[in-house]
Amino acid sequence: MLGTVTETSPTPPPGPASPDAPRRRRFVAMSIWSVAFVAGWLLIGLPTDPLYAFAWLWAATIAWHSDRPWRSHLRFVRDWLPVVVLLAAYNLSRGFADNGATPHAVELIAADRWMFGWAMDGQVPTVWLQQRLYDPAGIHWWDVIVSWVYFSHFVVALTAAVVLWLRERARWAAFMRRWAFLCASGLVTYFLYPAAPPWWAAQYGMLEEVARISTRGWKEFGMHGAGNLLNAGQIASNPVAAMPSLHTAFALFVVVFFLRETRRRWWPLLLSYPLAMTFTLVYSGEHYVIDVLVGWAYVGLTFLAVGLGERWWAARKARRRSAGPEAAAEPAPGPDPDDSDPGTSSGPGPEKALSVGR
Repeated sequence: MLGTVTETSPTPPPGPASPDAPRRRRFVAMSIWSVAFVAGWLLIGLPTDPLYAFAWLWAATIAWHSDRPWRSHLRFVRDWLPVVVLLAAYNLSRGFADNGATPHAVELIAADRWMFGWAMDGQVPTVWLQQRLYDPAGIHWWDVIVSWVYFSHFVVALTAAVVLWLRERARWAAFMRRWAFLCASGLVTYFLYPAAPPWWAAQYGMLEEVARISTRGWKEFGMHGAGNLLNAGQIASNPVAAMPSLHTAFALFVVVFFLRETRRRWWPLLLSYPLAMTFTLVYSGEHYVIDVLVGWAYVGLTFLAVGLGERWWAARKARRRSAGPEAAAEPAPGPDPDDSDPGTSSGPGPEKALSVGR
């Protein structure tokens, strides 16, 4: 007896995962990170300490690439821990720059008066600005902007470096070489030429009254704890590490590093950042204009010196390869795997990822 044969259609293979799943996962992870960051900011303070900022930045990279294995996330620690240690050592070493010596102040005041006194009734720009804009009884909108611009010094360069690390490690290494050179040059100058800011000079009667007001703008929104770490850092830091101004040097450095990769129509917007930092530092009593100008000169020196060093090193490596007996027979070396996007296939370089308007 013949049985009835029933045809059954094969079970279809599972389809590919939804392309929106990684985006949803990233959105959820970054939302959690953002809520935690705001809570930490309001309860503890803004991340101005290098170790504290490192923890938040690492958490941000984990949230952004939450689908990657932990081995990929640990590469961030491997690459960034030496940088963080150097930044922490830099912050600590600045406190010993004065060596008990009387800091330079008179010549800085004279330089600012020589440059601007003819237009400011013989006063330095800090005193002139505070007499017209600073109101001890109330906070204005420009005080709020000043506080945020001042805080950006602690995160803009680090954030740009993290984005470069995620996109292309070779560019990240070039960024860090220049940044380290700039920090080292400033630190050496602090030891050789300890200089006091305007608020310090005012305390010792060298200037008219100058208030240190770089963090007061946050109080306008009731964020009294937003600057806790920054205020504590200002108290503990070396008050005579003012020449050059690395605050404005960092701002110009980041802009110059990415300027060639940005459309020229956006250059005025980018260049407005170091100018805003300059106004912030001078108005808030943190620096003289001469400190700013010397800081900008150090940025130029950094790109020149490190660029020459990189070209010398590349030429040296080329000579060594050409001098080897097997140089002609050996194939050209392939790309360094560490110079690619950590843990992913190659993607668009930082020129496309970081260029404004592209």
